[in-house]
Amino acid sequence: MLKDTIDDTARGGHVMQALKDVEAADSKQFPLAPLGEKQQSITQAHIGKGNWYHAGYHLATTIATPAAYAPLPWAFAMLTWPGGLIAFLIGVAVTWYNSILLASLHEYGGVRHTRYKDLAGAILGKWGVWSTVFFQQVASLGNNITIQIVAGQAAKAIYKSYLPDGPMTLQQFIIIFAALQLLLSQLPNIHSLRQLNLLSTCASLSFATVTTALSIVSGKELDRSTVTYGLEGDYNLVLMSAFAALGTIAFSFGDTVLPEVQATVKAPSQRNMYKGISLAYSIIAVTYLAVAITGYWAFGYAVNPFVVYSFAGPQWAVTLALVLAITQIVGCYQIYTRPTYEFFEIIFAHHDEHPVSLWNGSMRLIITTTYMVVVTTICCMIPFFIDFVALVGAIGFTPLDFVLPVLLFMAARKTSLWWKVLNTFLAVAYTAVGIVGAVGAFYFIVDHAKTYKLFADL
Repeated sequence: MLKDTIDDTARGGHVMQALKDVEAADSKQFPLAPLGEKQQSITQAHIGKGNWYHAGYHLATTIATPAAYAPLPWAFAMLTWPGGLIAFLIGVAVTWYNSILLASLHEYGGVRHTRYKDLAGAILGKWGVWSTVFFQQVASLGNNITIQIVAGQAAKAIYKSYLPDGPMTLQQFIIIFAALQLLLSQLPNIHSLRQLNLLSTCASLSFATVTTALSIVSGKELDRSTVTYGLEGDYNLVLMSAFAALGTIAFSFGDTVLPEVQATVKAPSQRNMYKGISLAYSIIAVTYLAVAITGYWAFGYAVNPFVVYSFAGPQWAVTLALVLAITQIVGCYQIYTRPTYEFFEIIFAHHDEHPVSLWNGSMRLIITTTYMVVVTTICCMIPFFIDFVALVGAIGFTPLDFVLPVLLFMAARKTSLWWKVLNTFLAVAYTAVGIVGAVGAFYFIVDHAKTYKLFADL
């Protein structure tokens, strides 16, 4: 038996070595292109070091957050079964397709473009740079405002479930979360977050599993005759809710940093990124659909915008779901800080010095502290979770994930007429989705602003 075990281990070792040899051969056969102009900086020390599965869970971490999972049953409720399923399945297919298109342009012009804005600039010129910077900052900042609110609300919910009369407020939990993020922000780049993002991906899958199980159990315990799936309210409310739901679904596929993630991948970068994208979207499609369908089935139109708050118990399971949500958000938040950090580091850093030299370390501390103060103040002032989800999805993620990739691809590649027609249709259709999603989100932000005061302890 011992001999068999040793032989099996040896064979396993040979397999692993063979896989490493294949990767090494690929790297030699398809070497990385040189970096584009002005892309060497203290933030780029991680270029070309990661494996395809690192890219997969970086992407899964940035996209599949509890803030993306939890509102999906509500979005389905606002669109009903046919509308919700159609909008979701089209969203999966289009963002998967667009991610492949964007990854195929990584070495456009014979150089590596390690930032979304640099790739857009190389293809579309200055307007490509500044439009990408604008939407990337809107999406990144908006996403982090949203998920910081979620983390604070989740922490407060756990606290109140065990200490109902405890004195701590939502704002205090938001500030505690910000302090943790400020500490993690001193890590130099996305590649340095790979262990954290592996943990975050595991937490995300576990959150989806626990939430799906709780929805099934809750649905079986409810009197099914009391659960309705029809739309309720006047025409204006139904229409605005449907618009906001489209923005919410767009948010659930939000990813503003695919070129930045691809920069971490070793050669051949395109092939490895295709595998990483497929890994991430396989996880996303299955788990999103499970949470959305079971949550909407269980509670119908009455489902809470953050589905976990629809569960009556058991308390330990609800607490577990909330802990997993916070754990996942810790990693996701860091990914979305990086475009903003890098924007200022490129301007102020001494790129000929070590990333943690006295100047660069001090500069990073000032930039990250300022970021945390600004974002945390906004979170504390207006902690309206679902409204921000729809707004950020509509005006941040929709342009970057659904529109810009096809525009870049059409400008960079010569394609057949039918392919141009398809890409043009996608760009026009999702521009319309972004507009109506923003209209719905603003409608509810204005409506809720009449009800709640600034710094409301929700």
